[in-house]
Amino acid sequence: MSSSNESSCAPAFLLTGFPGLENSHIWISLPICSMYLTAIAGNCTILFIIKTDKTLHEPMYYFLSMLAFVDLGLSLVTLPTMLSVLWFNHHGICFHACLLQMYFIHTFSIVESGILISMAFDRLVAIQNPLRYTTVLNKDTVIRIGTGVALRGAFLVLPGSILLNSLQYGRVNTLSYSFCLHQDVLKLVHSDKRLNSIYGLTVVLLSVGLDAVLLILSYILILKTVLSIASKAECFRALNTCISHICTVLTFYIPMIGLTLILRYRKNAPPVVHILMANIYLLVPPLMNPIVYTVKTKQIRRRIVKRFWKGKEAPGTP
Repeated sequence: MSSSNESSCAPAFLLTGFPGLENSHIWISLPICSMYLTAIAGNCTILFIIKTDKTLHEPMYYFLSMLAFVDLGLSLVTLPTMLSVLWFNHHGICFHACLLQMYFIHTFSIVESGILISMAFDRLVAIQNPLRYTTVLNKDTVIRIGTGVALRGAFLVLPGSILLNSLQYGRVNTLSYSFCLHQDVLKLVHSDKRLNSIYGLTVVLLSVGLDAVLLILSYILILKTVLSIASKAECFRALNTCISHICTVLTFYIPMIGLTLILRYRKNAPPVVHILMANIYLLVPPLMNPIVYTVKTKQIRRRIVKRFWKGKEAPGTP
């Protein structure tokens, strides 16, 4: 690479679309783009409704707005390279651009995991101490939790990106997906990568792994509290407030576990399988979260109906 621009991009990385289906990339892009647009529109709607409706300025909806913001960021950071491959057959990406995309993808994923455990704590406080709910989770506390979750994600991922930057690669490196992930970049390293592998595992254990344990403990406490309620109607009502969060947790963890298994046993699976799983891992949570909360949360659903369909409110909507 002789020119300064080319040398600044070395080593070159090549993104991968859907191997063997290159002639169908335009058609494949239609459902993918539709899902991206739906995810972006849905999360923007959630943010707009919560911001403009003061009756929703409560801890539960503050955490929901954080989740929508992270999902929006995750969609926007992966969409450009996805479209460049599927629409324009442009597979090249500069090394530092790849590292930057990888950094934001993993940071947003860790932040989302932190927000999910924060939402579990929110439900635990609301069920165990409903009278002190707004006192325990006041606005300042929610801001501190959100800031801590964001800083944890940002600082946990940063050393991994710096370590990758110091390693040696080939002149041309072909990635497995149309976006950059840490595990995928790491497999292309030509020098000793043990430190980076150990650090990557440590990050997973200190973030998603720890959060998963805390989520389980939170729901054990929630279930214990709910089962102590004498009235079956109140018990059902308390559990019903957790359904949206449970669906969101499953939407986040199931694709992540699936992708981890595919990466671990990738030699036994066709390339299109782990490419599809990687796309599900990044696309499904931002797509499904606003849908789940709109369908299952009456307050959000009513505000959306009143805001966008004035005069056409559903029966019983105040």
